Amino acid sequence: MKNILVIGSTGQIGSELTMELRKRYGNEHVVAGYIVGAEPKGELLESGPSARTNVTDRQSLEMAVKEYHIDTIYNLAALLSVVAESRPSMAWKIGIDGLWNVLEVAREHECAVFTPSSIGSFGESTPHIKTPQDTVQRPRTMYGITKVTTELLSDYYYTKYGVDTRAVRFPGIISNVTLPGGGTTDYAVEIFYAAVKGEKFICPVKPGTYMDMMYMPDALNAAISLMEAAPARLKHRNAFNIASMSFDPEEIYQMIKKYVPDFEMEYQIDPLKQAIADSWPDCLDDTCAREEWDWKPKYDLESMTVDMLEKLRAKLNK
Repeated sequence: MKNILVIGSTGQIGSELTMELRKRYGNEHVVAGYIVGAEPKGELLESGPSARTNVTDRQSLEMAVKEYHIDTIYNLAALLSVVAESRPSMAWKIGIDGLWNVLEVAREHECAVFTPSSIGSFGESTPHIKTPQDTVQRPRTMYGITKVTTELLSDYYYTKYGVDTRAVRFPGIISNVTLPGGGTTDYAVEIFYAAVKGEKFICPVKPGTYMDMMYMPDALNAAISLMEAAPARLKHRNAFNIASMSFDPEEIYQMIKKYVPDFEMEYQIDPLKQAIADSWPDCLDDTCAREEWDWKPKYDLESMTVDMLEKLRAKLNK
């Protein structure tokens, strides 16, 4: 990777990925792609170049790729799971029609492309415990459908045209920097904010609901490490299972309570979030990622909890 474009650079993952890439590759070599209404601000704007890159507007993608001599594209444009259910046509337009534009530009200009998939690409008929790398994928949400299509279309462009496409299946991402917006796993971020603010947390999914989660530093490292991996090692490309920790609401609550003894939580189940969560795996088998590009997470539930509480207390002056 020499010159990198991050599409969706102001989103939850994109904002931190852009800064991490600039730290590793140099500010001038990483372009923050954005859409009108979601322009970069502060350090993200000031530390390096930015360009308007709407995935539904192929011309804007081509202009950015040509101007900055891009050889690697991180395509993070997507609607999250809950939002996608309320706006399915927009989820498809951004996730799939947009991906088509990205892949076409990549094919013409010889760019590598990272477009993440998700645990949402699995469905109720998928094995939920140690979900295999290669298994049945029959999601019933528009978010999941777009993610399966993303995997297949990315593979198609690799086998048909030789485009260097790669991806991981992200679990729920927990960050102390940028709040999520409209995802099923958002509760695992919001619970920390409630604890630090001294508020009772209202949990939208029931106890016993296990989902794979990951701390943002591990997610960023996965996205970068995979793109740096030697292509000859990769037997799988789109997309690798990656795992770090799996917990239910009671486990994360008790872990936080270990460090915030007065913290309280109660349940008010959101039927849509619960239904989506029930269709997702409890935990993934990430053996292929570990073998093919040396994937290894740094954080578990306790080390993440300690770091999240420390960082949020500083951020919120608590």
